[in-house]
Amino acid sequence: MNTNPNTSLNQFIKQSKPWYKKGSLIIISICLLFFFIAILTSIKPAYRLYSNTINEWTRQIDGSSFLHFMTMENRTFQSAFPETKEPLSISNLVFQMATSLKPNDPRTLLGRELPGFDAYNGKIIVAGEGTDYTNLPIESAAPLDIVLKDREAKMPEEEVEQQPDQSNDNPGQPTTGDRKVVFLYTTHNRESFLPHLPEGTSADEAYHAEVNISKVSDRLSKSLTNQGIGTQVDHTDFMTVLNNKDWEYWQSYNASKPVVEKALAGNKNIQYIFDIHRDSQGRKETTTSINGKNYARFFFIVGSDNPDNETNLKLATDLHKKLNEKYPGISRGVKTQGGAGFNGVYNQDLSDHSVIIEIGGVENKMNELYRSADALAKVFSEYYWQAEKVQGN
Repeated sequence: MNTNPNTSLNQFIKQSKPWYKKGSLIIISICLLFFFIAILTSIKPAYRLYSNTINEWTRQIDGSSFLHFMTMENRTFQSAFPETKEPLSISNLVFQMATSLKPNDPRTLLGRELPGFDAYNGKIIVAGEGTDYTNLPIESAAPLDIVLKDREAKMPEEEVEQQPDQSNDNPGQPTTGDRKVVFLYTTHNRESFLPHLPEGTSADEAYHAEVNISKVSDRLSKSLTNQGIGTQVDHTDFMTVLNNKDWEYWQSYNASKPVVEKALAGNKNIQYIFDIHRDSQGRKETTTSINGKNYARFFFIVGSDNPDNETNLKLATDLHKKLNEKYPGISRGVKTQGGAGFNGVYNQDLSDHSVIIEIGGVENKMNELYRSADALAKVFSEYYWQAEKVQGN
């Protein structure tokens, strides 16, 4: 029998050592956690991690990657894994998260390096007459100081057609009465048109505080009212909102989203939401002649990063087809847009009847834009009343 007290003490320490290790590990982990929290709460807001930052990272990852992780926990999901997809590569996944570049998709790199190449991130759903990947709509992306710059503008009387008659074209046509069922707003509200700006103004400088796309939105509202469709129009100057918040132009949809949310909360009758824009493409792509009159052409855009965009896509496709039936060639098509460098949701997650409508381009005249707004009102009213009839309202 070993009665040496030193031996007993050594055995006790030896047996207790793992507990010391675990205790030390817990203490170090807690210290690291508090240190990490301190860093997150003390750094400048511009460098903090927000939910939209995390969303930007994860949005670059192929959906099959998440499904792969789920199969690691539950083999039942393995049957749902696409056969055409190659097994997950951890190195590729880490590379995508770190750089937002996809090794098998050169668009993610070239879209940043070549001017205009980022348009190829969109997907044509329905192509109208003459539409292909070389002439898709170009979203405005000017520095905010250019957008807010004071400029002269003119609205010649000969360029402005008579306002639509406030009496319905069809006296027997129903109306929504006091219900305002369509909400119109203009996220890029200062998008203007070269024919109404001083000579020599470039397309990149085609912005104005008053003579802009919001006038087309107002015309559409009056035309819809003429067709018995109650309309609510927002006139927020989102460019001023961006400036006051010290935000950049690409954050325009962050500025307009609260306005849409407020409108929906205050008016339960809203069924359709249209964000009115103009394209940055030239006159050749955005103008057509019908029965001897020039019309600004349409393009419908649906956010591809909105997971519930099927109904929005159907609405856009239906309007595209009906417009071209009544006014051949007036709609250029329907496309989805998203991915790196784009908002990709466009507030369309707030309603399943929400679409961006591009009306005309930077070189269109106001009378051409107004003519198209009237055409859209007529076509939409037919669509709306038919939908109401089918639903039994």
